[in-house]
Amino acid sequence: MTDSPRPRPVPIPPPPAGLDWIRAAPEDEQGPGPWIEIAFGEGDAVYLRETSTPDNVVTTTRTKWNAFVLGVQAGEFDHFVEGVDQD
Repeated sequence: MTDSPRPRPVPIPPPPAGLDWIRAAPEDEQGPGPWIEIAFGEGDAVYLRETSTPDNVVTTTRTKWNAFVLGVQAGEFDHFVEGVDQD
């Protein structure tokens, strides 16, 4: 029995220049974060990054992003923060 070759990782292109990054932080917050930032690209592209590591970008689709936001609003992810003080 021989091992099949591992697939080579596909390089992910960097996000396009000139995106309008929106910081997800309270409006009155002046600190550096770290905060999550989101940018909507051409077509269906949505980009996410953390202010502390802006070169590390996650890409998803608008459909998946919308489903995630609706899930957060519906409380579907509340179990991930159990035991955390949510004042």
